Amino acid sequence: MRNVAFLLIVVWLLVGFQSPGADEEVTLIFEVEGSSKLAAGEIESRIPRVEVLAVYDTIFNGVAIKGKVKELEKIARLDMVIQQYPVAVYQALYQKTEPFSTDRLRQSLSSSYTGKGVKVGVIDTGIDYHHPDLAGNYRGGFDTVDFDDDPMETVGYGETLHGTHVAGVIAANGKMKGIAPDAELYAYRALGPGGVGSSVQVIAAIEEAVEDGMDVINLSLGNDVNGPDWPTSHAVNKAIELGVTVVVAAGNSGPGAWTVGSPATSSEAITVGAYSFPEAIPTLTFPGEKKVVALHTLMGSKTWDLTKKYPLIHVGIGDEEIMDAKGKIVLFERGVIPFSEKALKAYRSGAAGVIIYNNEKGSFQGSLDGVNIPIPVAAVSRSAGKWLVEKGINENQWGETKFKEVEENVAPFSSRGPVTTTWDVKPDLLAPGVDIVSTVPGGYKALQGTSMAAPHVSGAVAVVKEAHPEWTPSQIKTAILSTADVLEKEGRLFQPTEQGRGVLDIEESINPSFLISPFALNFGRVKDEFFKKEIPIKVTNPTNQTFDLYFEQPDKKAGVTWRMPSSVSLSPGQSKQVDIHLQLSKTFVEEGIHEGFVTIRAGKDVYHIPFLYMKETADYKKVSGFELTKSMNTNHQLQYRFYLSENIERIKVALYRAGTMFHQGEIFKAENLKAGMNKGVISSDGTNLQGTYIAVVTVENNKEEEEYTFPIGFE
Repeated sequence: MRNVAFLLIVVWLLVGFQSPGADEEVTLIFEVEGSSKLAAGEIESRIPRVEVLAVYDTIFNGVAIKGKVKELEKIARLDMVIQQYPVAVYQALYQKTEPFSTDRLRQSLSSSYTGKGVKVGVIDTGIDYHHPDLAGNYRGGFDTVDFDDDPMETVGYGETLHGTHVAGVIAANGKMKGIAPDAELYAYRALGPGGVGSSVQVIAAIEEAVEDGMDVINLSLGNDVNGPDWPTSHAVNKAIELGVTVVVAAGNSGPGAWTVGSPATSSEAITVGAYSFPEAIPTLTFPGEKKVVALHTLMGSKTWDLTKKYPLIHVGIGDEEIMDAKGKIVLFERGVIPFSEKALKAYRSGAAGVIIYNNEKGSFQGSLDGVNIPIPVAAVSRSAGKWLVEKGINENQWGETKFKEVEENVAPFSSRGPVTTTWDVKPDLLAPGVDIVSTVPGGYKALQGTSMAAPHVSGAVAVVKEAHPEWTPSQIKTAILSTADVLEKEGRLFQPTEQGRGVLDIEESINPSFLISPFALNFGRVKDEFFKKEIPIKVTNPTNQTFDLYFEQPDKKAGVTWRMPSSVSLSPGQSKQVDIHLQLSKTFVEEGIHEGFVTIRAGKDVYHIPFLYMKETADYKKVSGFELTKSMNTNHQLQYRFYLSENIERIKVALYRAGTMFHQGEIFKAENLKAGMNKGVISSDGTNLQGTYIAVVTVENNKEEEEYTFPIGFE
């Protein structure tokens, strides 16, 4: 498919839509029946004024076509067309800014495996293949943004570094050592300037990577659609079916539930959330005070290493000259003046350190934008800043830095599951994703996000693949998830939708002492008054010794009955099926998500299988991805498309003018709609809709109503 031209055209999702004019050129992906190559030829023959940008025939039968709206409307009506998709935006999933996390993980390895001979494809912003830590392992790739053989990071305007950072975690081999330092690196640039790309490029990149024979694909990108039926999720599943292990970042939309986005919603992929290592964080306090304020250093700041007591000075937002700051901690309010300018002004005034407090409720993260300032700069919440002003300024006390030990933790930004309609537990596991130092063009940098967690797992997959070249993606996933270490805090296990099976353990993944499949017990929605479901699991003893498994039921709850064997004996190499039964009396079950772990003991080893069931009134979005556009061939019709996570009795859509909230009218209503993608055409009654609107979507089930709002734009 490298012989076709390619162009980036994007439509923003979930932030409003624009309806193109009939003569405007746009790009759509058409899913087709039968051969996509034959379909492309027929389309070019019958509608010659359109341009075929890409033909997908490995992991998805479809074509990406650019043309005028009125021409694309003709294609949409062809019998061969199953579905058409807008070109969704995917963004690199990272957030902010110390030793290499890969070193901390690799030091625990006694194995000599380094990923040698394993091909790893990084679908991202490209790779700086000139970086001395990456040049030796780089083998090539492809650019689906510019559609050439040069997948270099974007330079100049909109310059990027994300893909180089991801690649370093996987397979750097220089000053930095990645998890798999001898793996063969391939870059597939699907995200262009600013780290933004489209579903056309992402699907094309997956296809290129599969055709190039990758053993592993890393996707540190995603969107906000919490559903399993998006085209990229299907593409990921197909790639896995063809023998490639695919690792996907869960997303950075946590800590709320239902925030995992496609393609991390893929049932077959290894979806990775982020956690932080145990660390000592700096805090500031005053003599005689029990309260301490945690200091979060800005990205690009030096470490907060002040050891003496210092007086504080409050200078507002920093719009005036700072006087008498020598040897003091300068306290700024956030706003108007850039962080780097505030910090530079304080440094030039002789300050020992800088604290910036928020100008609104809550905390924040920030960056010094590459400015090298030799004093530490930290951020705190608004309430913490006011307390520092009260105690440090008004009561004239000197602040003292103390360090607080913090346990390993699930990163608050890490997206949580479950996945709508399938009710899958996601993420599958956790890996380091906070303050991860890795390669970037020109050196090294600390970033955080699930984008940084996923490549730790991709590197681990490469190591496992070297050790067991005959293993399938399913076997590799089973080994990695079976051996993850469950994460707890203060004696409480984090929930399955926060951590999956737990934290990556590379050493155990290479030589697992016990295997469980599937990794989670997804009982789904409880609809019947008396609910019964049985899930078989497969337990395997890959060792050369016999051992007994002992099953422990979850804590008892009213109306909930579990049945499972109390013990199972496994001979060397033996596998057995074990049935886990759940029976519920719906009357006694509280609303919402119910999750936890079934515990299995094997000698001194303890394993945990996540479980999840949900009463039908659980709080998840019933409607997502609502689109409303003018018809391609007339201004008097509107096309709608939306995704339902469950069957709906009634739905109605009202349109309001943005800003004034003037009621434009009820434009659509329907009954008894099925879960999944719903679309159609409605009349606009000759009304010329222009500008921005708010669509209020009301759904009704069991006499209960829920409302959702979506911004809509018309030209």
